[in-house]
Amino acid sequence: MSVVSPETAELPPDLDAAIDAAWQQIRAAPGFLTEREGRFLALLAAATPARGTIVEIGSFKGKSTVGLATIAARYGTGPVVAMDPHTAPSATDPDLEGQASSWEDFTASLRRAGVAEVVEAHRAFSRDVAAGWSRPIRLLWIDGDHTYAGAREDLDLYLPHVVPGGIVALHDVLHDFDGPIRVFVHDMLASNAFGPAGVCGSIGWAQYRPEDGDRFASERRRLARRAARLIPLSSGAPQGTLAKLRYKLWRARVPHGTVLPAEWALRVTMPPEAAP
Repeated sequence: MSVVSPETAELPPDLDAAIDAAWQQIRAAPGFLTEREGRFLALLAAATPARGTIVEIGSFKGKSTVGLATIAARYGTGPVVAMDPHTAPSATDPDLEGQASSWEDFTASLRRAGVAEVVEAHRAFSRDVAAGWSRPIRLLWIDGDHTYAGAREDLDLYLPHVVPGGIVALHDVLHDFDGPIRVFVHDMLASNAFGPAGVCGSIGWAQYRPEDGDRFASERRRLARRAARLIPLSSGAPQGTLAKLRYKLWRARVPHGTVLPAEWALRVTMPPEAAP
């Protein structure tokens, strides 16, 4: 296995090729993930300095799933656990455009990418899977119900299983849903259970560091102050022209550019005394 170790910032020597391969699979699948986000998600899957399972909450038609699974297959890190009822129970779910379910499109994406055997798919709500969950998690990718209650529930249910050094990532924190941005600001950036944090595209991420997260409190507070300005302008708030312009202004002030793998790895390296 060539993934980064818990104690060092050494990246897999073939990381660039691995990310390129993952992006080719991601771009071919239906769904909503930009190239910047897809490549960053592949980096998280390949280089998170912890051991455990990759868990995806919210799969839709498999766009992020195939990227995560491509990395998992390359490095032999075990199955990607993907959970989604593949219906549309929430107003924040993607439009199925007249379909009753996204399940057939999801499984077709896995077959086309050749990763079906690397994905442990649960056609169920995350809360139902959580009832019997006991495995350690190294990467928790939350892209399900985008209401605050739904996104907060996913974090609450699965964070106890994230290992020190693991990464929690939320999609659409810089979108017009209030759930992901509120969870990111109020429940992750405000907590000393987390250490380094940032945004790439619309992915908000933070490393779980319960032993030394307080060392990164000032860094998280700076990011939180900028991101928090978006909360009143997210869904449920008035969306007139002025509000939209204000949202774009404050969104631009949240650093969310492309992440360089070597710099990211240095940020999330665990000190020996804190490593699992």
